[in-house]
Amino acid sequence: MNENMQRYIEMAVPLVVAIGTMILGALLLWIVGRVVIRALLAFLDRTTSARKLDPTISRYVHSVASVLLNVLLIIAVLSVFGVETTSFAGILAAMGVAIGLAWSGLLSNLAAGVFMVVLRPFKVGDAVTAGGVTGVVHSIGLFATTIDTGDNVRTFVGNGKIFNDTIQNYSTNPYRRVDCKAQLPHGVDPELAIEKLRARIAAIPHVMKDPPPVVEILEVNLAGPVLVVRPCTHNDYYGDVFFATNKAIGEELEKLNLPVPAQHMRLIQIPHA
Repeated sequence: MNENMQRYIEMAVPLVVAIGTMILGALLLWIVGRVVIRALLAFLDRTTSARKLDPTISRYVHSVASVLLNVLLIIAVLSVFGVETTSFAGILAAMGVAIGLAWSGLLSNLAAGVFMVVLRPFKVGDAVTAGGVTGVVHSIGLFATTIDTGDNVRTFVGNGKIFNDTIQNYSTNPYRRVDCKAQLPHGVDPELAIEKLRARIAAIPHVMKDPPPVVEILEVNLAGPVLVVRPCTHNDYYGDVFFATNKAIGEELEKLNLPVPAQHMRLIQIPHA
């Protein structure tokens, strides 16, 4: 029994040493590889920055390079364990075909990302509504676009969903219109309120003079006339002008000492014969 145990130990020691050596070698290769990849990506970022490449393209190139370098590192690590690179490449290609057939959405996201970089419906830093998400574009990746929403939540949206949906780019045009409303009560002169609001809205910081603010009667409902108040401003100041406009509406209507708007209805009773 002791002889058998000794024989097993003698057989196991070289195997354990060989496996341990491979694990240590793979771990060392992984650490060195990650350091090299970070250095290469940093060099790539510096190069694109020095050449003043568009941030949209530079971040897309960074994403592609990161994926390719990490795949090569994984192949190198597996080769330490004796997995042949050619065999692994064949397996990877077969897996890619199988995954592509099973999850065609990934391929559509990849293709959509390429088209968005080429066609440029938006770029990094633009304020957009894309794929049902509104915010500022942080980056366009291989499969998803990163958008920072107004409440500072980083949101990832599939490129395919964005490309197949309506895209609104608020940063393309030189200005954006702010839409607000002012409810007036029955029995007041709307022209007086319009005159006061036009003067007040035009004095709000960052409101454009050309085109001038629009203050007109939009409709008349059961509570009275409804004014539409529409100043224009650069997209960077949209939020400031929106809140300042609503504040100005409330203050100007209060100065006019108007009664509180209330719905008016007339009931007519028809007597029975």
